[in-house]
Amino acid sequence: MRRHLTQELHNFIERGRDRQLRLAVTGLSRAGKTAFLTSLVHQLRHAGLEARLDLLRAAREGRLLGAQRVAQPDLGVPRFPYDAAMASLDGTPPHWPAPTRGISELRLTIKHRTRRARGLLGDTATLTLDLIDYPGEWLLDLPLLEHDFLSWSEAQQTAMGSERKRLAATWLSAAEALAPDDEADESQLAEIAGHYADALRASREAGFADLQPGRFLLPGDLEDAPVLQFFPLPGVNEANRAELDALPETSVYKTLARRFDHYRRHVVKPFYRDHFRRFDRQIVLVDVLGALNAGPERFEDLSRALSTLMRSFDYGKRSLMSRLFSPRIDRLAIAATKADHVTPEQHPNVVALLESLLAEPLKDLRYADVPVKALSLAAVRATEPREVDNDGQRRAALRGTTLDGEDVLLFPGDVPPRLPERDFWARQGFDFTAFRPPLRNTPELPHVRMDAALDWLIGDKLK
Repeated sequence: MRRHLTQELHNFIERGRDRQLRLAVTGLSRAGKTAFLTSLVHQLRHAGLEARLDLLRAAREGRLLGAQRVAQPDLGVPRFPYDAAMASLDGTPPHWPAPTRGISELRLTIKHRTRRARGLLGDTATLTLDLIDYPGEWLLDLPLLEHDFLSWSEAQQTAMGSERKRLAATWLSAAEALAPDDEADESQLAEIAGHYADALRASREAGFADLQPGRFLLPGDLEDAPVLQFFPLPGVNEANRAELDALPETSVYKTLARRFDHYRRHVVKPFYRDHFRRFDRQIVLVDVLGALNAGPERFEDLSRALSTLMRSFDYGKRSLMSRLFSPRIDRLAIAATKADHVTPEQHPNVVALLESLLAEPLKDLRYADVPVKALSLAAVRATEPREVDNDGQRRAALRGTTLDGEDVLLFPGDVPPRLPERDFWARQGFDFTAFRPPLRNTPELPHVRMDAALDWLIGDKLK
């Protein structure tokens, strides 16, 4: 107990001195969040030695001395599996780290020399950086806080396009056979909820992102619990709210609504309260290239998911009092991941496309005067840029190894600098190839612009 209180007091003092940051690394499933966190820890631990971080000012000036993992503040939360992730990257053959299946955290202390007047080096200082990892699937639940069961059911009907309806045919057939005023049958609802979970999993495998509830995809300790045995009810709408509210508590509608409300209050709210409301800074990772490759319905699905999600976070300027008692995200990075899967001259287009995809949320953030930066990066660079001769002309290409172990030299295509028109999808002008991690001969972990992301997120604290 005394040790816990001592740690809490230390955290309070450090936050008051602005020497502690909580960083939210946010991304939907398959955006590369685990790889990003692994690379972030590795780059900082090897700063000044094998890591190349020229775009991080403290590293460029030779003031960044390195980082160490230290005991995390919450002993009830598993530690982020950095060593297991590095073992995956160093395997024979190398492979990407396993995706996150639960909450984990890691605390780093970053040591650097301070800058004095006229560039003279001063004393050493330490910044504490807290990182929390969690499944991207659970992130999708945050927008549920804006809904009740009726409005959520309507929103899901609107979001479900033709392909998702095809993937959800079994669930739709069963759910549409229900009437809101039917007497609820526990076993029937459990069976239909199972079909709905199957439909969500099939949609995820097909490349869709806007899938709720997220715990249906990764239930954790809620597996088979009644709180996960609900689903949107087709056919209900706001015009019938009064009639639906008057139904008996044993009806299908009221039973599903009660489970939805329990899920929202007892699963989603604590997750948001205990983790997201405590962050100071945030990076949102987006697999824009994967969505571009998957086609228009999936691309629109990603845009809708991200726009809805961005409304769930608390952005704003920090004062001393807010830093101590009510942290708010005061600096944001939005990053298109897997930038190494296109040739370098396409990177500006990737950033422009990302900004187009998030145009409305970015307008709101800039209006609120929240510093925000869009960039493209690769947490672990899996390809090497090359130039090849093409009918007498030099052309940019990529060399890498596919997930199947095939060494290839290819040009993936042009990335549009704005939201694609219909003719882009018709000609399928982009072909995304997934690569496995590179074989490494040195401790260096190659990357693309991880140093730029670090400079934006923590560079101002390393002065």
